[in-house]
Amino acid sequence: MRDNLDLAANAQQLADAAPAGSIDRAAAKSVAITLATTRDATQARQTLDGLSPADVRQAALALFDRLSAS
Repeated sequence: MRDNLDLAANAQQLADAAPAGSIDRAAAKSVAITLATTRDATQARQTLDGLSPADVRQAALALFDRLSAS
């Protein structure tokens, strides 16, 4: 498994490519910031569980799961 900073860089690339104002962009930015500021994937996942609004949280968790699995 890659470390948080590698995953954060991937999430940031996705955020940069997503349309401004979209849920995808908000989710990817949230994932990038969370991964860059937490110690490990477990802490990042716990942090993302508290994200709001719910639609951004769901998109962020789905993205986090995809990035973590690759």
